[in-house]
Amino acid sequence: MLIVIIGSLLSWYIIEWKLVRFGVTGLLLLFFVFTLAFFRDPDRLTPPGQDLVIAPADGKVILIKNVQDEEYLLGEAVQVSIFMSPADVHVNRFPVTGRVEYFRHFPGEFFAAYQDKASLGNEQTHIGISSNGGKVLVKQIAGFIARRIVSHVSVGDRTVAGARFGMIKFGSRVDVVLPIGAALKVKLGERTRAGETVVAALS
Repeated sequence: MLIVIIGSLLSWYIIEWKLVRFGVTGLLLLFFVFTLAFFRDPDRLTPPGQDLVIAPADGKVILIKNVQDEEYLLGEAVQVSIFMSPADVHVNRFPVTGRVEYFRHFPGEFFAAYQDKASLGNEQTHIGISSNGGKVLVKQIAGFIARRIVSHVSVGDRTVAGARFGMIKFGSRVDVVLPIGAALKVKLGERTRAGETVVAALS
């Protein structure tokens, strides 16, 4: 809010034309409202169940496919990709209760997050969690606009399904890689809510 006030005062002091002054003030107010909306962090009610995989992000399911994961699950797996638009809540939450066994950050490009190649080429952070139902790999993937991934995670940390662990700023994507036997509970095109929507059940 301080930036809006200072910017508006400067515009009225420096700029001679009233319409331009009003325009600058309006743009600053829009930026302030957008920032408030982007950093919102609503409480969520996580459904109970040790075998449940909870959505780590708000957004739209844009991809469900079988993959060969040689990084953490070490075998055939199922990938569910959730695209977060700039209008979505961007706080990420743990999908399962367990312990962090693997953590790695990968520098990379900034392709549009809804493109399939973003899963391989974009800057991203990978978090491998061991749970009672099996191993789960979470990938925070930066998008075309997003330039910063935040992950408050270290190897050895305990995780609780639905608990906050980080965010990706201004549009991005989260992939969840699950054991091949997981029973999916979401469909392509469905919208998810982090900490609430059940993505799958681990057998």
